[in-house]
Amino acid sequence: MLNDTIAAISTALSEGAISIVRVSGDDAIEIVNQCCSIDLTKSPSHTIRYATFQDPHTHEILDEVLISVFKAPKTYTREDLVEINCHGGVYITRKILSILLACGARLANPGEFTQRAFLNGRIDLTQAEAVNDMIRANSSTNAKMAISGIRGSVKKLLDPLIEDLLNIIAVIEVNIDYPEYDDVEMLTNERVLPMSLSWLNQINEILKKSESGQLLKAGIKTAIVGKPNVGKSSLLNALLEEDKAIVSDIAGTTRDLVEGHIQLGQIHLNLIDTAGIRDTLDTVEKIGIERSKKAIEEAELVIVVLDATSEIDEQDQLLLDMTADKKRIIVYNKSDLAEKEGLSISAAKGELDDLIHEIESYYEQELISIQNPILNNERQIGCLMKARNSMNAAIESLENGIELDMVTIDLQDAYTQLKEILGEVSRDDLLDTLFSNFCLGK
Repeated sequence: MLNDTIAAISTALSEGAISIVRVSGDDAIEIVNQCCSIDLTKSPSHTIRYATFQDPHTHEILDEVLISVFKAPKTYTREDLVEINCHGGVYITRKILSILLACGARLANPGEFTQRAFLNGRIDLTQAEAVNDMIRANSSTNAKMAISGIRGSVKKLLDPLIEDLLNIIAVIEVNIDYPEYDDVEMLTNERVLPMSLSWLNQINEILKKSESGQLLKAGIKTAIVGKPNVGKSSLLNALLEEDKAIVSDIAGTTRDLVEGHIQLGQIHLNLIDTAGIRDTLDTVEKIGIERSKKAIEEAELVIVVLDATSEIDEQDQLLLDMTADKKRIIVYNKSDLAEKEGLSISAAKGELDDLIHEIESYYEQELISIQNPILNNERQIGCLMKARNSMNAAIESLENGIELDMVTIDLQDAYTQLKEILGEVSRDDLLDTLFSNFCLGK
């Protein structure tokens, strides 16, 4: 199946200036050559030529096109690859693809071009995942993380760790094979254990930074909380710059969670406006309040809104107590009506600069950390956590004086987990699942 020549539309299937149909495989040039007015077999690699595209069976001319020819191995897939730039449009693009399929190409599976790039050794698995991340990036932070991954940052991060792990295993293996060269107890206490502990510290630091990176990548789940009529909905609307939530002087207007998304500089917030928490006899409002409490529990950041025109009362104190163990920002609203010491805003007038600056400052260290190489997704983090668990087991065995040949089992498992991050020991079912999440033509 991997020897087939594949074809797919690589641009969005909609009206536009141009569309691109991509063909890759041993017969790519020959198949496209059947359909165009020039001889592509004589085209040098990495050149683009003008031609008319026609149906070789009916000789009907379909479009004027530009055809790019890329010859193996210096292509995206390391196979011969041809890209047809036609006029944008659903009908003509589909027609060109259908003719290519009639001439011998097979419709590519989602992500199959990138899968071939991986299987042919042009990129590792983390770079392939970063390609998909770049396509789906919805912020500058996500795009920066993706381009870093495409350039091989994860491999550069892991290669020294893999080498250090192999050195630990090698020291043990030499002792097992040639026991007369080293005293086992001295080897364990003076060499293997310190090397293992140092390796573990590096892993923990990478995991910490990578988990922070995932938080910023996915968006920070942010709950806006406060008692009724304090201005939570006004704050949500002001941040989103739209009237998403109902604003009223009547207490208890918000009875369910209202959500929205906003990009503040490099920080993406998934905002939740919660129902005001208070004692009430209204059955519907009670349900909203229970949902608000759950939202607070699940939130990664809580913005506690207080009323600048009044003193802190029992309801305010209840919210402060409920959020005491959460990452939170306390802000006084209605600063246009009264002054209050502390972070103050006027949601009604859209005066939010101080709050926005506070949020950006709150995640400044996380933003700095993702400028360095980190792991890019949950699969990679999961593998590294497994490697850490294996190393923890190995260290426990070393500290308890377990035979060194037993220790190497855990060390080799840690090694395998690191190699799986790069896709160098990956299972076929994992690859099929991963690349199926890509779009067609990529």
